[in-house]
Amino acid sequence: MDRPTALDADALREAYRDHAGELLGYCLQRVGDRHAAQDAVQETYLRMWRASESYDPQLAGIRTWLYAIARNVLVDQHRRRSSGIGPAASLEGLEEIVDTLASDAAESRLDVLVVEEALRRLSPEHRHVIAEVYLRDRPTVEVATDLDIPAGTVRSRLFHGLRALRAEIDQMGGLR
Repeated sequence: MDRPTALDADALREAYRDHAGELLGYCLQRVGDRHAAQDAVQETYLRMWRASESYDPQLAGIRTWLYAIARNVLVDQHRRRSSGIGPAASLEGLEEIVDTLASDAAESRLDVLVVEEALRRLSPEHRHVIAEVYLRDRPTVEVATDLDIPAGTVRSRLFHGLRALRAEIDQMGGLR
């Protein structure tokens, strides 16, 4: 499979114009603090720009990719708050925390690569319902309506797709 070309500046601007408001609402709903939500959106777009060469439109749409990035940003924010990293954090022990976060990030990136490859190995039907239900956070009934198939078929594809995804991940050595 050919790797996609990097998103150009126009595509990045369009992604911001089309999704920033909705993404802010998503982040605000999860953190409950407008400033933290705005920071999360800004970090999401920064990460998107930095990783634009790795974007694969066959794996997920821009919106799905943005939400996956945002979810990771929110997890990282939560970890920083929980570990005491922030403006008021003391410098004592900071090196150890940074080393831990760096190793977590490396392991997390490796996990992302494993999951991406495992998703590529699934059938298009299984990959599509997994992306819609888990990455876009859509109800199975809504996905069924869009695909014009019974909701039970979506649930079945989801069940078997997740089982196949787990098998592929295990075959590649699992997640870290």
